[in-house]
Formats: sequence, C-alpha cells, structure tokens
Amino acid sequence: MTASRAQTSSAKPPFLNTRFAPRAVDVEKRADGSLLLRSPQTLGPYRRSLIDYLAHFAETTPEALFLAERAPDGLWRKLGYAEVLAHVGDIAAALLDRGLTPDRPIMILSDNSIDHALLALAGQMIGVPAAPISPAYSLMSRDHAKLKAIAELLDPGLVYAGAGRPFEAALAAIGALDDRLVVSADPPETKPDATRFSELLTHRRNAAVDRAFAAVTPDSVAKILFTSGSTGLPKGVINTQRMLTSNQQMLRQAWTFLNERPPVIVDWLPWNHTFGANNNFGMILTNGGSLYIDAGKPVPGLIEKTVANLREVPSTVYYNVPRGFDVLLDYLDKDAELRRTFFQDLDLIVYAGAGLPQNLWERIEALSIAERGVRVPLISSWGSTETAPLATTVHFTIEKAGNIGLPVPGVEMKMVPNAGKLEMRLRGPNITPGYWNRPDLTRDAFDAEGFYMIGDAGRFVDPDDPSQGIVFDGRTAENFKLTTGTWVHVGQLRMDLIAACSPVVQDAVITGENQPEIGLLLFPNLPGCRQVAGDLPEDASAEAVIADRRVREHVRQALSSHNLSATGSSMKVARALLMAAPPSIDAGEITDKGYINQRAVRDNRADLVGRLHAGEGEDVITV
Repeated sequence: MTASRAQTSSAKPPFLNTRFAPRAVDVEKRADGSLLLRSPQTLGPYRRSLIDYLAHFAETTPEALFLAERAPDGLWRKLGYAEVLAHVGDIAAALLDRGLTPDRPIMILSDNSIDHALLALAGQMIGVPAAPISPAYSLMSRDHAKLKAIAELLDPGLVYAGAGRPFEAALAAIGALDDRLVVSADPPETKPDATRFSELLTHRRNAAVDRAFAAVTPDSVAKILFTSGSTGLPKGVINTQRMLTSNQQMLRQAWTFLNERPPVIVDWLPWNHTFGANNNFGMILTNGGSLYIDAGKPVPGLIEKTVANLREVPSTVYYNVPRGFDVLLDYLDKDAELRRTFFQDLDLIVYAGAGLPQNLWERIEALSIAERGVRVPLISSWGSTETAPLATTVHFTIEKAGNIGLPVPGVEMKMVPNAGKLEMRLRGPNITPGYWNRPDLTRDAFDAEGFYMIGDAGRFVDPDDPSQGIVFDGRTAENFKLTTGTWVHVGQLRMDLIAACSPVVQDAVITGENQPEIGLLLFPNLPGCRQVAGDLPEDASAEAVIADRRVREHVRQALSSHNLSATGSSMKVARALLMAAPPSIDAGEITDKGYINQRAVRDNRADLVGRLHAGEGEDVITV
C-alpha cells in the first residue's frame, strides 16, 4: 500500500502507545521580561563516564550486541559489550605506549566504523579526547584550509584514517605522514609503513591503563567536536564526560520507553557531529542497545546501502535529517519488504538538524498508518554541539512539524526578548565549558548568569499553555530588516517556501537585507526538477535542468500561490533565482548535517543577490 492510499477517512488512527514522561514545564516570569523554564522533574544520577556504562554492560550482558558493520563480504561484523571492552582496554595500553596525553588528542579523519568507535572509546578510558573531523574537510576541500587550522589547534598525538590512500593529500597538508599516522587498511603511497590499527590490538590492558581510568572524572574531556565554521574557521567544542552522561540521563527521563527494552538503531549520521556521535551513539551505549553502523548516506549511489540495511534490520528508534527522509520515502513507498521491516519494531521516529517540511511529515505518517494501523510518533529535539546535544525534546505526541518540545530535566532555559523574538539561552550539566584553546570564544559564548547563548529563537505553541511545547523560531543572526523597517524572520519563512515549491527546491536562502522586497536564492532538487520537466535527456546538465521553462514556471506559480496568503512585505516574495552551483563547504555555506548557512550564502554570492534584486537576467524569476 502506498502513502497516497493509506487513509480512507479524515479521522486519523491513534498514536502508538510509546511511553513518555508527563508533559509539564515550570515557568518563572522575570521583571526584565525574560522567562526561565525548567522541567519539574529532578535530574537523576548519572555515571562518571561513558566507559563506566560500557563496563557495566560488559559485566551484566556480556554477549549482547553493541556494534555491527558490514564486512567486505557483505555479512555483518558484530561485537558484543564484553568484546568491545576488552579491545578498548588493549588499545588504551597502546595509546599510553605511544605517549598520548589529555593535551595531545586523537584526530580521526574518516567515517563511522567499529575501528573508529574502539579508538575513541580507548581514548576516553585513559582521559585522552578524540576529535572526529568531517571527512569533507579532507576529501571535498580543495585547499584544506579548515583541516589545517583544526590540526594546528589540536596538535594531535595520533591521526587515524580508515583507508589511508584517499586521505593522502589531506594528511600531507597537515604534516601527518609521520609516525603519528594509524590506518586500518590501504596506507598512503608516501607512508607505506604507517601503523596498522590491528597493531594497536596486540597490546594488553595493564596497570597503567587502570590507573589512568581511575583518574578520569566527570570533567575529563571526552571529545572535541568541531562546528561547521558558519562564521570563520571551525571551533573545537569541548565535550566532557559529564556533558555526555548527564545528557543521556536527561533523555531517559523524558523518553521512559528506553527503560523497557534495549534500543536498536541503523544509523548513518556522522560521528563528527553531535547528533550521531553523542545523541545516537550515546543512547545505545548507556542503554545497553545495539548500533548497526550504516555506510550509506542520503545521496545517489549510497542511499541503496541504507535501504539494504533497513530492509534487513528493524530499528526501535529511527533518526534522520529532513534530507534523509526525503530520499528514503520514495523507497519506503515502493518497497513492501522494506516498509514492513522499517516499521515493525519502531517506538519513535526522530528528525533533527533542520526543520522538517510538513509534506514530508504527512508522507511519513501515512506510511506508518498503512503499515502499522497506528501513528508511530514523529518528533524532534533541539540543541547544539555545545549542549551535548539535547536541550529540549518532544516527549508527547504532536500533530505537525515544528515543535521542539520542552526543556529536559536538569536544563534551564532563559528566553530573552530580542528584536521582537524570544532568544533561547541554556544552562545545565550538559553545557560545554568552552572551546578548545580559544578562551576568547569561550568568554563570548556565555551571558553574565552563565547561560550559553546558542543564538536561536523560540516561541510557545500556545502562549496560554507553555506545556504544549516550543516552536523553533529561527536563528537570530539570520534575521534581517527590509528598508521598510520590517523584520524578516527567516526560519519559518524558509520552511514554508521550500514546501510551497516542492518538489523542485532542496533549500532556500532568503535575501532582501536593505532592500524593499524579499528575494530567494534557491538550491534545486534536481530529481524533482526532472520530474516536473518530464522529458529532459538523462545527461542534461544542472544548468539545463534549472533553465527548463516548466521548472521555472513551477517555481513562479508556487511562489505566487504563497504570496496570496502572505501578509505584509516580510512574507511576500518578489523574485527568485535557481542556482546550479551547490553550497560550498569551503566557504562555510553548508554544515555537516546539510543545513544551509543563510548569511554565508548571502555574503559569498553577493553578486547573485545584487542581480536578483535588480531583476537582471533572464534566469531571474519574477513573481
């Protein structure tokens, strides 16, 4: 059954009985107009470190599956909790023998893998942080400028790449073709004697490892996660053990169903980002669950790997970003076996990283109803690299996208009036102490009361009932004024316009600062454009696809329809421009999770913005 045939009446089936904490929030109103929000729940106890959880499950459920990944023969390579702990202890001994210390971290360049996980956990056992770096900085960048800046900031004691040869240029750029290099396979041509990962496993856990492990505290640095560099070069966010373990306790208290059975996930989300590394990996480890590492991604040529994994392994929680759902939904709609396995054990579906267009929400819900006869709850959470990442989560059923939930136990949220919006600031044990070797950035990140200034705005779903949740209201730094003096609030407008232009638009950048009207720079969804055009040659270039009159007319009509219901100049679109050039990671136009940096695109493409608002060129779509 396809999504379009899923519902036969207007009455929706009930939600699956996924168990959550009661929906509640305490709100304190201050004299200066700010609000202080807290969960009425007291945060429960949490362990000293993630390795304590690993040791616990290695003792209580030693054979339970922890990590799995596809081997070259296509079969799953699987490790249980006891086996992982043994490997981690042995690798920790090798790291100590190599002279690693808390000030000489592990730099990891490659994607998620079991070896990646074992190396990072071994570092945590002895207090040596790991810094997983986006592979795009090594493999997609032309100048390696960001990678070089990161390496200089870290001064790593060990550099790891799963397969060495693809990273050879990057390794040369940072001067890591030396004895610090460890590879799992395929060493660089210029460093054929690079240490193999298997050599680390020949060491044995010893008294030095045990002493180092005993010295680890909740304030020990577990990892350094680099933001995507939306302003300038990437920042190294310090993640302590306290941040990681307290954050998982916060999640368990909000999502009480996690206490009912160990979670299982099939996950591609990268460990160089807080969503995949802290939230997803941490949820599995601290709840004794199983993580199937998915080597796929939501792009042609790799989404097929994801589909094969999801067809084989049922998850209890499924995480993805909106782009990932967009790509996966076509497969779920057409493949009955995939749909059956995907939904059979699901307690919850979670999107994060960016807003989910309502049309995708409705398609996911319809498929859930078709397969299960009930609605599997679809929810989101909110936070950042600096918050480990959970600050709010939805722990109740909701009817549409946009709600980011309520503060989790242990987190205080201060909502401060700012340019007509409520800026959200955060305080709690899950908040970073600062940035690696950047005291200046650390100082500027917190207000006088110690609240982290995340730069996001929020508003209540129902101002008369705050327990209904908070709606993400955009980045305060993304908003701007028209020459009319009217503020343009980018967050929700962007979502509305992407949905209006479906399926031809992948993302939208709102322009018009110091202009009388709003314009749009549009990143096309090329498969959607081809669908609208209908009969383009298979080898048609991106430029030819977006120049097709049917594609351009689709955008014009969609924006005209949007304008009919828009109120005021801050909502109506005057012109749009489809761009063939994708967002650039070197220029900071896109984050690792695929979120567009609005201001960076506007600044980097100022010539297009100027031409757009002047109405110059046949490619400018006038609405």
